Amino acid sequence: MDISTAAASAKSASLRLAAVGTAEKNRALEAIADALEDNGSDIVAANEQDLENGRESGLAAPLIKRLKFDRKKLFAALDGIRSLVELPDPVGRVLSARELDHGLDLYKVSCPIGLIGVIFESRPDALVQISTLCLKSGNAVLLKGGSEAAHTNRILASTIAQASEASGIPPGWLQLAETRADVDRMLKMDDHIDLLVPRGSNEFVRHIMENSSIPVLGHADGVCHVYVDAQADAGMAVDIAVDGKCQYVAVCNALETLLVHAGVAETFLPAAKAALEERGVQLRGCERTRAIIDAEPATDADWKTEYLDLILSIKVVESLDEAVGHINTHGSGHTDAIVTADAGAAERFMDGVDSGNVFWNCSTRFSDGYRYGLGAEVGISTAKIHARGPVGLEGLVIYKWKLKGTGQIVAPYADGTRSFTHRPLNGR
Repeated sequence: MDISTAAASAKSASLRLAAVGTAEKNRALEAIADALEDNGSDIVAANEQDLENGRESGLAAPLIKRLKFDRKKLFAALDGIRSLVELPDPVGRVLSARELDHGLDLYKVSCPIGLIGVIFESRPDALVQISTLCLKSGNAVLLKGGSEAAHTNRILASTIAQASEASGIPPGWLQLAETRADVDRMLKMDDHIDLLVPRGSNEFVRHIMENSSIPVLGHADGVCHVYVDAQADAGMAVDIAVDGKCQYVAVCNALETLLVHAGVAETFLPAAKAALEERGVQLRGCERTRAIIDAEPATDADWKTEYLDLILSIKVVESLDEAVGHINTHGSGHTDAIVTADAGAAERFMDGVDSGNVFWNCSTRFSDGYRYGLGAEVGISTAKIHARGPVGLEGLVIYKWKLKGTGQIVAPYADGTRSFTHRPLNGR
């Protein structure tokens, strides 16, 4: 099926899927989890083929890490699907209700967006998360994965589609595009695709944003910070920095820049250096950092770089305000954290930093839809409209207005013989 036919089929399916009930969607999700588990050996074997091809072609180490889909990742994906079943259906919720006049009631009701186009690189687990989130939220999905994951994506997509359609989900709701040319064609499909979600490198995401008139949800960079305040517990701060940088280095919520208050730099930096270098992290520092510990010189470019590797830039700052200013100037609006025992300082930081996720005394790696209890995520948005931060079920619905009348016409309200009551219904 060519991309135009696939998009048309998915768009048609989206209209029918929007009316599918919660019980039917949950049964399909359970069937998907069972089918993926049953096909686990074949899925892992397909991924091994992709990994071997990637290594032979010289695929960068961070992309190899993202490409891996072993049994551990499969079981994590299955847990995500089964937790998704337990979440409330975001579709059909009455968000507000108002009486316009006696017998004329207005309801704001959540509904699916329609057809979601998702373009992503390397991570096959993203295909599982995205497709099942779209199903639960009543959306069809057109997926374009990276060619490096072709074998894994094919078996995952076919397994999910077959299991869900056998459970009664409208056929064609999930489509998989495979060629580079398909990406450029997807960007022009504003007659079929309602929302684009790109996941990949800075250059990749910016290309999508700059070359389509379709609304785009996502982020270009994940330049995440941890600020170690003057009132920080040093041991806690070291643990948070190590986890943020090293727990999984090739992800958008990994720590990239560490900011340290000058008042604790002399004692904190040597301890942080020892713990980070033990994990193989290369340090780059400002002049004040390098006066305290050995590190490579940091350039202006480092403050804006998403390394996705075992590299960390460090800057010593004089105050919380300087830290906030640095983040708002050089950050990407993704995830930023403060480590401090001062609750007032924490609140000032979280209010002042202009990011979708702001944390106090915890790792930036918590910035994740699954960890937030959102049923995984289709991606993380740094936008300020519709959805921000990890985008789970709530970010995949919009709303429509439903007006229920008893024969009313506008003329009496226009000439003043009738007036609106605009009274909230049921406290909404």
